[in-house]
Parts: sequence; structure tokens; C-alpha cells
Amino acid sequence: MSHLIDLHTDLTHCTYSHGSYTQFRIDDPKPRLISKALVRDRVIHHLLYQELYQYFDERFIHDSYSCRVGKGAHKARQQFIRYARKVSKNHAKTCWVLQCDIFRFFDSIDHEILITLLARHIEDQDLLMLLTNIIRSFCMKPGKGLPLGNLTSQLLVNIYMDEFDQFVKHDLKSKYYIRYADDFVFLHEDRSQLEIFLVETKSFLEEKLKLKLHPKKLSIDTIASGVDFLGWVHFPHHSVLRTKTKQRMFKKLEESDGEARVDSYLGMLRWGDAAGLRKEVKTFRGTEHTSNNLNST
Repeated sequence: MSHLIDLHTDLTHCTYSHGSYTQFRIDDPKPRLISKALVRDRVIHHLLYQELYQYFDERFIHDSYSCRVGKGAHKARQQFIRYARKVSKNHAKTCWVLQCDIFRFFDSIDHEILITLLARHIEDQDLLMLLTNIIRSFCMKPGKGLPLGNLTSQLLVNIYMDEFDQFVKHDLKSKYYIRYADDFVFLHEDRSQLEIFLVETKSFLEEKLKLKLHPKKLSIDTIASGVDFLGWVHFPHHSVLRTKTKQRMFKKLEESDGEARVDSYLGMLRWGDAAGLRKEVKTFRGTEHTSNNLNST
């Protein structure tokens, strides 16, 4: 309670200053640097999130799926399948997919641009100063970067990318567009139209948001050839789990025979065509396995 009283005093007198971060790395599924704020700062993060979430969420486009209540990766994949059917006239015509990913997304968020975007909506200067304090408490290089680990970062990156989402809908007028964090796709029956979208997308991201597309995660493919989106490879009439995701899943099952982990993977697999995989995962329930089983799988 004494810490909360001190925090309240700092906020009341506008003397609050965000503390330092403890950093550690994780490697699941790829190396990431997690920055953990102090408890007193995390209290502020949660209060701000509760205050701002609904206001901004109501203004986001429907097809933004990351870190939003009632959305998520599963819903994004379901929408992708629905859009693929619409564009291809129920798979009677070719459906082209432009897939993009932003290079070093969290590390590249520009502080001044983000603060300017927030100022368009927030008139309360004390609240804006508090957000500015949090934004500037972390940087990967001068004036850039948000920490993976802050609850506020989840909302702030969506506010940042909503600028692009609105451009896609109102300027590019793309009907079939889906974004999950920094991974987004356009679907269209005409490949040349997607090439135009790509040029406009690169220009907008670089000029307005100071972001760059990842050159190795940029592609234009047909659904018939298989499109890898959010962990599943989608084809006209079925979806299969990405090979790397499958390998990682069995590795984790080998490391732990916990019921909760088995149930978690069974729940994930029900979102695609994975009857065979579900059967294999069930064999891990209540039994011990060795690395030999993993190799044979």
C-alpha cells in the first residue's frame, strides 16, 4: 500500500518517471529480447491499457486481429479462408495472395510519429505526458523502439499500424486485407493489382511510418500453390500445419508429458486439417517418450 501511495503522489504531482527494464531472451519460436518493467511501472501500464483500449479498439478496422478481444490468430486464419473462397469464386478461379512482413517491427516504431498519432485523439495533456514518458523509457536506437513485454506496447503498435490499415481501406480500397501484428496479406484475383498494392504499401510505410518490409518475407503466390499464413499452409480445400511448427510441437511434447500441453496442441490442431496429427499427439497423453520417438515422427 505504501508503494501505491507513493505512486499516486508521483502521478498527482507529475513527477512520475518510468523505471529501468530487466531483459532476457527467449527462443520460442525465434530469438526475442523481452524487456520486463518494474512492478510499479506495470501498474501504470495496466491502468492506461484499461483506460484507452475500448476507445481505440472501436476505431480499428475489422480485419486487424492481433491483441484484440474476440480476435486472435485463429480468427485471422478463418477470415483468410473465407476471403480466399470469395476471391476465387469458391475456388473456380485463381486467387493471388500478396504476403508481407515488417522488418524488425517493434524495434522500428518511431517515437515521435507514435506520440503525434496519440495526440490526435488524447486532449488530456497529463495523460499524453504519461504515455510519452512510457514510450521514451525504452529505445533500441535513438527515438525508436517499443519493448516486447509491456502491456501498453500491444495497444501502441496497433495504434501505430492503424494508420496503415486505414490507408489500405480508404486509399488502396482493398476489400480483402488481413493484418496480424506485422504480418499482413492482400488477396485479389489479379496479380498485377497486387503488384500495385506492393509499390504503394512500401512507399506509405517508409514515408509515413518509417518502416521497411522484410525482403525475405515478401511473396505473391496463388492459393493453389500453398500460402503459409500464421503457422498453417493454406490450399484451396484444406490447411496443413507448417513443418517447422509441427517439429517444434513434437519436440515440446517430448520434453514434457503434461496433460495441459497435450490438450493445448489438440485444441490448436482442430483449426486445420490435422486428423492424423491429432491422433499422434494423443499418444503422448499419460505416457513417456524418448528422443527416438521424435526422430521416427
